[in-house]
Amino acid sequence: MTSENNDEKVYFFDKPENVRLILRIFYSLCVLLLVLDFFVHRHIYVYFESVPTFYALYGFIACVVLVLIAKVMRKVLMRDEDYFSAATQTKTPENEESEH
Repeated sequence: MTSENNDEKVYFFDKPENVRLILRIFYSLCVLLLVLDFFVHRHIYVYFESVPTFYALYGFIACVVLVLIAKVMRKVLMRDEDYFSAATQTKTPENEESEH
């Protein structure tokens, strides 16, 4: 049974060939930008900006650092699974009587 028989709407990213096309376009653009990085003249202000692919490396390292910081923050900020349900339970006279 196909999705057309079930009258389900088929979205663009539901088809694997569309996903492959998007990924090929994305990778092609990445390669094009990498090649252009060697030919485009930049007005640099500090010496390390002259390194080819500096901005790509800088962006990648920044993303990795953000993920590592987020993992540490998760340990500090994470709450128990029932944190919100326990916080919303208020004691009423009826609840206090049933506890005794």
